[in-house]
Amino acid sequence: MRPTVAAALSRAVRTYRTAAAAKSVAAAPAAASPAKKTAASSYWRKAASPSSTASVSNATKTKDPVEIDASVDTSTVDKPAESSHAFAYPERSNAFQHMNQREIDWEQSFQGLGSQAFSKEAAQVLQAPLTVDDIEITPDGLLYLPEIKYRRVLNAAFGPGGWGLAPRSDTVVTDKIVTREYGLICEGRLVSVARGEQTYFNEDGVPTASEGCKSNAMMRCCKDLGVASELWEPKFIRKFKAQHCEEVWGTHVVNKRKKKLWKLKGETLAYPYQE
Repeated sequence: MRPTVAAALSRAVRTYRTAAAAKSVAAAPAAASPAKKTAASSYWRKAASPSSTASVSNATKTKDPVEIDASVDTSTVDKPAESSHAFAYPERSNAFQHMNQREIDWEQSFQGLGSQAFSKEAAQVLQAPLTVDDIEITPDGLLYLPEIKYRRVLNAAFGPGGWGLAPRSDTVVTDKIVTREYGLICEGRLVSVARGEQTYFNEDGVPTASEGCKSNAMMRCCKDLGVASELWEPKFIRKFKAQHCEEVWGTHVVNKRKKKLWKLKGETLAYPYQE
């Protein structure tokens, strides 16, 4: 009985050992897998060798080129340039200049004031001496140049559209006077600033007085450009009045009141006065 049990135990031990040995043998190929990786890496090294690369390039060269139809016009096809961009940028200089002109607030800006002199031709037109026929005199004895004469001088110097008047304040209306500040803009830059004023007698005359205020400001601004500068010289004023003007008694046609008035020689008094 006992020998039989011992024999059975010995057989079980041998069976266990045989199974363990079989498992170890089965695990051996998994451990050999790095050898396959080595073989694979050696394959890629071989494929990247100069000889293999040359063979690939030769194979590429031997490929037939694509035939292009000669009847197709390829000049209009967009071709990438080495030093150009696909996006066409606008001209920054002109765009920037136009943007600046739009953004300038002439009510507050002093851009270009005294920055550069005008051309010699423009200066000659602006500083041209006055002729006797251009000068007028008020009944009070003040010499002046008609407003249209100033505009003609500015148009001759800068061209129509080359100058303008920009308001620099709100219109102030008092009981008798309309006043507003203007800036004279020539060739895109500020030249002079002056306040114009004009009297009025009733509320209906305020719009007309506003235009007269603008003309008065333009006349004062033109003084800085040398236009009709003689009219601001006392010596010239006295000489001109002595040679071309006279003071006479005028009678009001309505109330018959008399008053001393100035006029140009050879001309009559303006309504409602007469000599």
